[in-house]
Amino acid sequence: MSDELDIQRTEAQAVQDRSSYRQIVKATSLFGGVQVITILFGIIRVKFVAVLLGTQGVGIIGLLNSPLQLIASVTGLGISFSAVRDVSEANASNDKFRILKTIISLRRWSWFTGLLGVVVTMVFAPLLSQWSFGSKEYTWAFIWLSITLLLQAISKGQTAILQGTRRLKQMAKAGVIGSGLGLVTSIPLYYWLGISGIVPALILSAVASLLLSWYFSRKVAVEKITLTKRETFITGTNMARLGISMTIAGFIASLSTYILNAFISNHGGVEQVGLYNAGWGVVGQYTAIIFAAMATDYFPRLSAVQNNNDEVKKLVNQQVDSALLIVSPLLILLVVMMPVVVRILYTPAFVPVVMFTTLTVLGIPFKTVSWAMGYVYLAKGDGKLFLILEVIMGVVILTMNLLLYYFYGLNGLGVSFILTYMLGVIISFIVLKHRYEFSLPQRFLPQFIIQYCFLLLTFATCFLKNDVLRYAAGAFVFAITLALSYRRLNELLDFKSFFASRLKK
Repeated sequence: MSDELDIQRTEAQAVQDRSSYRQIVKATSLFGGVQVITILFGIIRVKFVAVLLGTQGVGIIGLLNSPLQLIASVTGLGISFSAVRDVSEANASNDKFRILKTIISLRRWSWFTGLLGVVVTMVFAPLLSQWSFGSKEYTWAFIWLSITLLLQAISKGQTAILQGTRRLKQMAKAGVIGSGLGLVTSIPLYYWLGISGIVPALILSAVASLLLSWYFSRKVAVEKITLTKRETFITGTNMARLGISMTIAGFIASLSTYILNAFISNHGGVEQVGLYNAGWGVVGQYTAIIFAAMATDYFPRLSAVQNNNDEVKKLVNQQVDSALLIVSPLLILLVVMMPVVVRILYTPAFVPVVMFTTLTVLGIPFKTVSWAMGYVYLAKGDGKLFLILEVIMGVVILTMNLLLYYFYGLNGLGVSFILTYMLGVIISFIVLKHRYEFSLPQRFLPQFIIQYCFLLLTFATCFLKNDVLRYAAGAFVFAITLALSYRRLNELLDFKSFFASRLKK
């Protein structure tokens, strides 16, 4: 009898684990699909930007966006992120008044933080222009772009409502349509106005995002209720508790990006900034398939089990396992095709960025593991610990970026990316182990090493002078990795029944 119960428990656990893995893959496929479409639109947009504006235009866009995102990260108070947790909890409570109070408070606070961003940008516009470009020539550009911070804040608030109420399909639709609108509104402006079209293109893109988020979030029924200013303030303050830690962390990240862009601009010129942002854009868009799913699905699921360390450990390990199996073949394919990808996305003038982007790809597996672990602090609401680690890593990353760029140029930034995220994995694991009794399964390290060795082997093929031999060798490694990932995922998911259930739906 005892043996039968053990067998039943084992079978039940296997079914539960398989369901969890399937949820991870479903979320990854949903938002991965969105990212694929976004990438396709991005390929067209970036190609036009590269041709119409050149490296200088790409650099100007980067120097305008960096300080704006820095201000947005400070004035936003992290509301758009922390509110997801509050909206989700309110929605799960089935308390109608609590749901309405949370949503209305979020919308009011979105307006407040957005207007705060507008004021701050306008006040500091001359200084932002001086720091970024070495002159006050772009003061009015920053003043005009200040409106995008208000539009962005409102849009993020609406998106938080969709995510908190688990309307993931609507979020996906908004992302796809938004990418299309961003393309059709910006390219004509770049064609007609050249570099002068950058500011209106960025504003129109923000307007499009706002309209889409409003259109889909309005389907969340919100009845009018009486909510005093004091109640709004208290509710919003509660949202901002975790958000403040996120704000400071976001400020550190944005400040680091801004300092790095300014440092590159002063030491290598605006064109070097354009190459850096273009290279990072290639890798960032490509790998967003994994990280978008983490932000939209993994974090809420992790928050739901955050009181149970065993469940937290299981979910983190499942997320890491699935993400690495999915991302490994994709990274190898990107390394193989990097010269072609850069030429397709940009122009021959951007070819020098190939080695930098390839080196950056080698750091993505470490970033995948680091991010999966990092969400634990946020899910548990441990903002203080999260902030301490972000400050430490922010200083380390910025210092290493500046030093390695100074001595080795863009390729040094690629090496810095690998080393800093490798260090991030080690630190996160040590902290989680001591604070939350976290551990990784025994199979993790050998599995990770094997996957990473295949990636390194692909990187080695980049130095083959014969293009035919290089692509053939890379394709061979890709095929092996794809087969191994498929085999392991099939063990976890049972693809046959998984796709059968999806087709029925």
